Formats: sequence, structure tokens, C-alpha cells
Amino acid sequence: MAESPRSEATRAVKAAARACGAAAVRIATARPDPVTVERMRDAFARGDFATWPYDDAYAARASDPATLLPGARSVVCVAMPYATPAPRERRGRGRVSAYAWSADYHRRMQTLLRAIAAQIDALAGEPATRVACDTAPLAERAFAARSGLGWIGKHTSAIVPGLGSAVFLGEVVTTLELEPDPPLKTSCGACTRCIDVCPTGALRGDGTIDARRCISDLTQRRDAIPRALRPLIGTWVWGCDLCNDACPPSQRAGARGDTASRPLEEEHAAPDLGALLRVRGARFRRWRRTAMGWRGAAVLRRNAAVALGNGLDRADVPALAQALRDDPSALVREHAAWALGRIGSPPALAALREALAGDAAPAVREEARAALEPRRPAEAFRF
Repeated sequence: MAESPRSEATRAVKAAARACGAAAVRIATARPDPVTVERMRDAFARGDFATWPYDDAYAARASDPATLLPGARSVVCVAMPYATPAPRERRGRGRVSAYAWSADYHRRMQTLLRAIAAQIDALAGEPATRVACDTAPLAERAFAARSGLGWIGKHTSAIVPGLGSAVFLGEVVTTLELEPDPPLKTSCGACTRCIDVCPTGALRGDGTIDARRCISDLTQRRDAIPRALRPLIGTWVWGCDLCNDACPPSQRAGARGDTASRPLEEEHAAPDLGALLRVRGARFRRWRRTAMGWRGAAVLRRNAAVALGNGLDRADVPALAQALRDDPSALVREHAAWALGRIGSPPALAALREALAGDAAPAVREEARAALEPRRPAEAFRF
């Protein structure tokens, strides 16, 4: 029996996506998703994403591909794995999520998606696409689940069969009517490894996350990291891979990332914390090539200060004391003060007393004052 035009177009689109470099491709209908709207609105109401500028209007846009492309009928969902072997942990070095130590993935995914979109436009005989990759209001994971590209794990990431959850997602929204794939019937079952490994308790176990407690989000926020959560961040200076690394499907998939997913430099995968604490100006250019650059140098310096504080090494006190005296960002000085209080050596306390007496920023003086107070273990992790 002859193949229908829709089936033929669907097969051609999937073949084009794989030829362009997609490791997995599935198709969802572009109908609005009221379940996703309610899920997102519930999350906003709980304050789960209070550090991000999301609202109910965003939820409505993200769940309806027609807001991205009027007349949308289908969403082509693709995945690209990025996991590559992590460097061993070393004293004085920070940790970076694997997604961020190579060239900025937005550019790589945009290149892939535009190549797929060009093939679809050629098939349609006219412009018939828009692309999205964490750069437009589109509920990527919801459409990935609807298409059967993967299922949403208890760590809230999409788990793609054979690839795990260390994947970049991207979408091509099109006005072509393609044959949709069914969602997967797979689930995480009784597994709670991602929940158990999360040091901040960000994962609730019901498929929701309090991003205010997620290390990945904490390292990306622009303001002060809540004091009670800083010790739990460890030496992560950008992102966190703990829940992905603990996920059995991800462990089975292994390091599936290609050569483009490897660190651009050793410093991007395991940065020298002392050097990162001083990065600004021309030194920051090397970080702009990665996904770590978009928040600016001060955020990276702040994260380095927290990581040094968690290292509890008195050898780092001079660098932190210098940052407390000289860093132009009050945000960085505030976290350097916390780190010095965490180490608590006599030179660290002397630097804190100097800041308490002379720093112009109230937040820095308050952090120095708190760091000089006697420790109260019962209150240390209150949040």
C-alpha cells in the first residue's frame, strides 16, 4: 500500500533530523497543553522558580507552540547527548556541570535545529518552521514527553532511552502536519537515587523541584546565595550533575557526548578557584565561550568564594581577604566574608573585622558581622 503524504513527510523529517546530527528524534502534536499550564502555574504559586522571571502568562505561552509559530501543527523534538568523562576532583579546583564546560550549547543546538528547519522548509516549499532551544517560551520537557522522546524523571529532567538525562533538548515547530509519536509508558518506578543524592533537598520525589534550593540554580542566580545553603553547594561553581550522575539510565548510557562536548580547556571543567576568584575584564573572555559566561564575571567570582569557603583551607585566606578588600562587586565581597568566617583562622577574622569597620556596602558589613559571631550549629542550616 502506498505511503500517505503525511507518513512520507514524517519519515523524511526524521531522516533529515538524524542526518543533521540529532541522536534521537520524535514528533508531538502542537496542540496547546492545559496540563502543562496548570503544572507550571502550580510551581509558580509555590514559589519554586521565584529566582526566575516566570509568571502565568509565560506558562500559557510555553504550553502553546502557536504562540511561537501561528498555525503550528507539529513539534519535532530532538536530543543530543553531552556527557563526557569528568575530571577527578582536586584540592583548590572547582566543579562544573558537564553541559557548561564545552562551547556554549545554545549555539550548537541552534545550528542543528536550523539545519533541520531548512530541510523541513524545503519539504514544505515555503517557510514553515521556528526553532527553540531554551531560548523561547516553549515547555521543552513537556513536549519531549508527549512525543515519546523520553520521560520526565524524578529529578525533573527528560530521560531519553539509551542516552539518559545528560541531553540537550531542542524543538522545531512547524506548520506541517506530521504523524505524532506516542508517549512512552516508562517511568522511574520506585527509584529515588536522584532524590537521595541531592544535598539541598531540592527534589520532592513527585516530579517537582524547588529551584530555590537547586545547586544548579543557586550558582546561576544574580543575587546573594542564601547563607544556609552555601555549605551544601560544596565546590560547584556552575551547575550540578549529582542527580544526573546518580540516575541509572544515565549511568547505563555512559559518556555519550561527542568531541564537541569535551572541555574547551581544563580550566572550564575544573577551574582553579583562586584564579576564578580574580577573573574579570580580559580574563573573563575565556569563559564567554561557554554557557558559564552569560551571568557575568561577578557571579563566577561569587561562586568561587563559596567554593573556597567550603574547601576550609587556611591557605586560601589571603586570596579571600584580598577579594574582601578589593573586589569591585559588593556581591563578591559579601560571599568572600562568609568564606573567611567559614575558615575562621586568625588572619581570616582580622580581615572580617577590617571589613566590618570599613566596607561601604551594608550587605558586606552584615556578612562580616554574622561571620564574626559565635557559631550556632542548630541554626546553621535553617532556610
